[in-house]
Amino acid sequence: MSVKERIEKLRNELNKHNHAYYVENSPTVSDYDYDMMMKELEKLEQEYPEYDDELSPSHRVGSDITKGFSQVAHVHPMLSLGNTYSIGEVDEWVKKCNDLLENPVGMNSIPIVGEMKFDGTSISLIYENGRLIRAVTRGDGEKGDDVTDNIKTIRSIPLTLHGKGYPERFEIRGEIVLPWKAFDKLNQERAFNEEPLFANPRNAAAGTLKLQASSEVSRRGLDAYFYYLISENLPCDNHYDNMLKAREWGFKVSDAMTLLHSIDEIDSFINHWDEQRKHLPVATDGLVFKVNNLRQQLNLGYTSKSPRWAIAYKFAAERALTRLNFVSFEVGRMGIITPVANLEPVLLSGTIVKRASLHNEDIVKSLDIHEHDMLYVEKGGEIIPKITGVDKNAREKNATPIKFVTHCPDCGTPLIRIPGEASWQCPNKYGCRPQIIGRIEHFVSRHMMDIEGVGEENSALLFEAGLVKNSADLYDLKTSDLIPLDRVGPRTAQRIVDGVEASKNVPFDRVVYALSIPFVGETVARKLVKAVRDIDTLMNMSRDELVRIEDIGPRIADAIIEYFALPTNRELIERLRKAGVQMSLPEEDTTYSDILAGKTIVISGVFAKHSREEYKEMIEKNGGKNSGSISKKTTFVLAGENMGPAKLEKANSLGVPIIDETEFLRMIEK
Repeated sequence: MSVKERIEKLRNELNKHNHAYYVENSPTVSDYDYDMMMKELEKLEQEYPEYDDELSPSHRVGSDITKGFSQVAHVHPMLSLGNTYSIGEVDEWVKKCNDLLENPVGMNSIPIVGEMKFDGTSISLIYENGRLIRAVTRGDGEKGDDVTDNIKTIRSIPLTLHGKGYPERFEIRGEIVLPWKAFDKLNQERAFNEEPLFANPRNAAAGTLKLQASSEVSRRGLDAYFYYLISENLPCDNHYDNMLKAREWGFKVSDAMTLLHSIDEIDSFINHWDEQRKHLPVATDGLVFKVNNLRQQLNLGYTSKSPRWAIAYKFAAERALTRLNFVSFEVGRMGIITPVANLEPVLLSGTIVKRASLHNEDIVKSLDIHEHDMLYVEKGGEIIPKITGVDKNAREKNATPIKFVTHCPDCGTPLIRIPGEASWQCPNKYGCRPQIIGRIEHFVSRHMMDIEGVGEENSALLFEAGLVKNSADLYDLKTSDLIPLDRVGPRTAQRIVDGVEASKNVPFDRVVYALSIPFVGETVARKLVKAVRDIDTLMNMSRDELVRIEDIGPRIADAIIEYFALPTNRELIERLRKAGVQMSLPEEDTTYSDILAGKTIVISGVFAKHSREEYKEMIEKNGGKNSGSISKKTTFVLAGENMGPAKLEKANSLGVPIIDETEFLRMIEK
């Protein structure tokens, strides 16, 4: 067998295994054997680059190269669907379609296809001669972003088609989704790094698809389902059979797709999936119904916004009733006590919910929660479960109200009420175990010192072993200290030590953020660093000097002064300085300017060149102020694709200028 033939054989085998694993959920080879085939293919492609192919399964890992997205016009506009919210409305739509097609409904309807409405982000794929050539987002329906490189990383999408009988050129439309498992894992990572959580899988999928580095897209685990085929040479004259053909070619088509022949069957389909959707591995927000016959679709036509031959049915927000086992009180990094409802497990929006935050004492009282109450839990597409009510009719006789603790559940210190707030706090900052471990976790996290290998578990492990009592102790660690610990082998030990060493190059503003000064978050840390430029100046500033810094109010100023007044914290700073941690801005630093000084800017939409977080950082570093809402004080809106309609209307009504990212980048380059 020639080298070229071996490469082709490996590619075909790997594509088959990908399809079996990611589409059919029935792997046909062990992970080890798969990895060995992939390594052989990668080695051959490196040795014989003349045989490389951009659609090779070896390229699914993506690239770290950052590049923007080009706009591509859709050959066929991607319209939205009309929505219904009741079975009666769906029945009326079916009758209307039958009337327009002059088919008396009677017992039977024209054939209708029922499908899941997956809650993700729409995509259009173009294939020529069985090969993927382009992937375009919905955009505004007329044009979208070319995200082909990112789509290639999704292993359930065929790069080259299986079987035969597919048109020479066709378009297939579908939904890019983030399965619940991958979504939970992503939000756990973001929570650990103190990044904002994605509200739901739809937002996470849309944000992931617009990432600039396809290697990160590959890591997150997107999936895809397909639901419509467009071509001048379709294999069948009806939608249902065309999608069965698409499944044969390698596309993931939902098993829920069903051909329905009467209103009764349609109603049963709705009732079935209103309950069974809870068991699906991905988020759904409804069902879609389509006239099956393509000629009938053509005859029904379109309105200006949507096809007449299809309609969406939206599910109501999910709500479950479950029993409260007990309320635990948990201590955060800043000593805030959070009550948490520990529940009998209940399935909600694809995940098992066992816990839900009750936030503070006032919410516990307003809900009037008693021991072992039956509680209503909602998600409504949101990742964070909410307790929305109590079934008081199911309350046990003589059940007592939940009482908020008066002492720290960990160290026993009497709690204090934060003035003007609903929160209670443990004041024992430097003797309370969860607070100490929380500060270590915060210090090593990605947006702070980014020390690899020290996560939530290892922070606690290092503390319990007596090796790290504060963040400065990290810089004294040796591999010989770490290797004897549980779950820490030589490789992990070396990674931690290397991560600690690398953190000495982290910029000064992130060091200030990492110190866990009360009320000094990422944005405030940047404001302080821009004004003071070194730690000694910051440690010795008076209250009046601090409040003169933009956005530093009396409460933040008092917290900074109180923090540095403690000898423990000043000793910590000196140890970090001695270890080599950055304690000032470099003299030649030019990343800060006053170009946007005095300007209040609102960001809205999805961007191609940088993420929203990166634009927020640019605004702050150039003296501007970020705001979440538009008002008369807004200087301008930095708008990307799909700017929120409410914000667009508000900006227009107030006469607030709207600029795109190209204009903004040109502005700050000056």
